[in-house]
Amino acid sequence: MIIDSHCHLTYKPMSSSLDETIERASNDGVKYLLTISTEDKSFRNILDIIEKYRSVYGTYGIHPHEAKKHLEIKSNHIINQVRKSKKIIGIGETGLDFYYNHSEKKDQISSFLEHIDASTKINLPLIVHTRSAEEDTFKILKESVQKNNLKILIHCFTGTKEFAFKLLDIGAYISASGVVTFKKSKELAETFKEIPLNRILVETDSPFLAPEPLRGKPNEPSYITHTVRFLSKLKNISYEKFSESTSQNFFNLFGKLR
Repeated sequence: MIIDSHCHLTYKPMSSSLDETIERASNDGVKYLLTISTEDKSFRNILDIIEKYRSVYGTYGIHPHEAKKHLEIKSNHIINQVRKSKKIIGIGETGLDFYYNHSEKKDQISSFLEHIDASTKINLPLIVHTRSAEEDTFKILKESVQKNNLKILIHCFTGTKEFAFKLLDIGAYISASGVVTFKKSKELAETFKEIPLNRILVETDSPFLAPEPLRGKPNEPSYITHTVRFLSKLKNISYEKFSESTSQNFFNLFGKLR
């Protein structure tokens, strides 16, 4: 069993062929999928998807790129959205992206803090996007962990080894995407080799970041098998054991799925 802990089923091309996409994933051993919210207006689509497909769960959150368009979104609104379905099991993706800066840094930070507040109030995991913002991301998360019980998942980790182990020290789980399979990602692969197996999740971030040997194609949940195979070899354990361990890590973070 494999769990795709981060995909975007509301995005094209998957959104136009969901039955086939989910069937292919199931045939390749992907039992559950977590489809991730990035903006308020598309959340209705996520609710429809998780109602229709038994294997799909969802989150609510505002991507840091979208922060400037959602300045009115506060923690109470996030909580109210989450409570619309028991299959909404996480908050995010949220965080900081200072690489593109599609939203002002102050707006990204403000949005991030609202998501953290909601996460601590209702005890749901926080799905964190961080790019070119390691220092600020860690400072905010560390302070939040010290004040409250905060469950953290760093999605699509591409940071430094130092950053990874600082995150592990505050209890975070770290998710690997297809990026780890890229030929230019040797340093990232070495980092995942050292991250304890009991703290790793896997994801596609589909339709983005298709793994080798499918790089350049639109990604989809069934392609996660390539990432799992790469990481199991990297860890020198069986494909089955790696799949089982990462699935158990998902359940440890998000709880058992019904």
